[in-house]
Amino acid sequence: MAGVAATLTSSGLTEAIAKVRRLEGFRLAELADDAGAVLESSTRRRFDTAVAPDGDRWAPWSESYDETRDHDVHSLLVDEGDLRDSIASYASESEVQVGSNLIYAAHHQIGGDEIDSGIPARPYLGVSDEDELDLYNLVTVTLEDLLQ
Repeated sequence: MAGVAATLTSSGLTEAIAKVRRLEGFRLAELADDAGAVLESSTRRRFDTAVAPDGDRWAPWSESYDETRDHDVHSLLVDEGDLRDSIASYASESEVQVGSNLIYAAHHQIGGDEIDSGIPARPYLGVSDEDELDLYNLVTVTLEDLLQ
């Protein structure tokens, strides 16, 4: 995929998944797909809140660029909405990926220092504390349903 995607690993996850797989009716691919939907949704919301996964606000537009924007229509990283609308998730039994296939997606995620573009990083991909709680709740509800 051209563009950018985020990867999260968690220690102990492999062992926990191996134990949970023994439960009758457990479908890891379905849980991964649901987790991808949770992360995709939270990533899209960041375009409304302009807050990175770590809780930091995105850098504002430069003053000169700000003067060219129609604030009723445009916001940070949203002109036509292509980047926000390109956010997608892919899930398999072994991973969940969330990202964008747009060529400029990484430029906004990590900034343009390396190419001297003057565009600051405005991270939209990643797992926030709220995302972790949402994923924990998703797994908990899924396991509670299986154990009833």
